[in-house]
Amino acid sequence: MKILLPRNYRPGKIVCVGRNYAEHAAELGNEVPAEPLLFLKAPSAICFDGDPILLPDQSEQVEHEAELGVIISRRCKNIPDTADPFQFVHGYVCLNDVTARDLQRRDGQFARAKSFDTFCPIGPVVATEIDPGNLDITCRVNGEIKQSANTCRMIFPLDYLIRYISMQMTLEPGDLIATGTPSGVSRLKAGDICSIEIAGIGTLVNPVQRSG
Repeated sequence: MKILLPRNYRPGKIVCVGRNYAEHAAELGNEVPAEPLLFLKAPSAICFDGDPILLPDQSEQVEHEAELGVIISRRCKNIPDTADPFQFVHGYVCLNDVTARDLQRRDGQFARAKSFDTFCPIGPVVATEIDPGNLDITCRVNGEIKQSANTCRMIFPLDYLIRYISMQMTLEPGDLIATGTPSGVSRLKAGDICSIEIAGIGTLVNPVQRSG
């Protein structure tokens, strides 16, 4: 089933997973992490299907990151090994973890580079009855395929991630998890059209514009 994603949706927090595909870690010159690498993205970065991604003046290297997004349905903390983490999932969305790569390298951490307004497009719908462990993900820029992978290639699968995150922090209804991006990230320029397609969900399309 697919549910329209309301445009007033704002998660309490966006929990992101870095380097969750080995090929992406390699293309950025990073080691594969021994445990999930977590960081937070500002909820004010959320925008929706058709909204523009705005390139800030502070960055000269803004890149797309196609990801599976997971919306939490109810409060969970310290999910035990005997419980099914998917009972806490409302559904799945296409997500673009837009990143100012030059600022990420300069700062040595992720907060600013990941949190500019419009740096978290999501949509176009919430899919509730799909297998998140076997979904093709494709990112195109101006129709050219830049990223192509399957969620089965995640280093840490989704059930493990939900349980692991719940051990670090309480997940609340509406919270959003970004599960990591495959290789192929590339720079976005004003005038580009970036689309992220995930099997069983649909296609998230956003034009790219210069801020201001």
